[in-house]
Amino acid sequence: MIDPNTPWKNLEFVAFDTETSGAYPLGSEIVEFGAVKWKNGQVIDTYQTLLRPKEPMSAFIIGIHGITNEMVEDAPLMKEKIGEIRNFFDGAILMAHHAPFDLGFVQVEFQKFKVAAPDEPAICTSLLSRKVIPESVNHKLQTLVGFLKIEKGTAHRALDDAKACLEVGLECMRRVGPDATLQQVYDQVGKKLLWSDYSLKSSGSVTMDKMIEAIEEKLSVDIIYDGGSTQIALKGMETRRITPIGIVRNPDGDYVMAKCHRDAANKRFYIGKIKDAEVVY
Repeated sequence: MIDPNTPWKNLEFVAFDTETSGAYPLGSEIVEFGAVKWKNGQVIDTYQTLLRPKEPMSAFIIGIHGITNEMVEDAPLMKEKIGEIRNFFDGAILMAHHAPFDLGFVQVEFQKFKVAAPDEPAICTSLLSRKVIPESVNHKLQTLVGFLKIEKGTAHRALDDAKACLEVGLECMRRVGPDATLQQVYDQVGKKLLWSDYSLKSSGSVTMDKMIEAIEEKLSVDIIYDGGSTQIALKGMETRRITPIGIVRNPDGDYVMAKCHRDAANKRFYIGKIKDAEVVY
């Protein structure tokens, strides 16, 4: 473990970013990974790879990041690159913008291929920037790039976004203090982002396990859901059928994003409010 009392400027950092085939881990996959490594005041290495997903991407998703199905049809599979990605992380403090999103996707791959996740908490540069750059109109990565006059790359491409994340993170840490410790940086982030907290297999929830099975096998699930208020709770006590799309580990409550057959809409169902669940075979 890295001593959190070490001054941040004496440490090695890796900023990373993922572009994905959809919004939710497990149901979607990483199609591009990019990372940049910083040490002793300078960038010392970069890493980028496209990755081939199991299923074609939708036009909507392609419109977000510009990575087409043709671009990834001959790309390597994640199993061929996961070791390189983990090695690139080794010995560094990791940072990402909206880090829970990226941690969720990468942790699924670490688990799938039995690769040990890093022990160190990650830094979310979105959370950090909200605390130390309050004057920015918002804290989206591209807004901060413009506000801080950081060199612009191609938005929503993994390596360029990782480079932007690094520059935002460094500026944030300078504002925390040029001689501040890693712990003082963590304190400004406000949330301890441990890789283990984004593990799906170690949640200990039988309901979570059933949702994982349904996503992996493309099955539906019959659930009894307690929506909260009296009216919603009464409605929720009815059995409803959902088709899970993806699972998000969240400090405010883990949830499954799913198509609700009753309402014919994609909805968020908090795992803790699902009173019973049976996979439909």
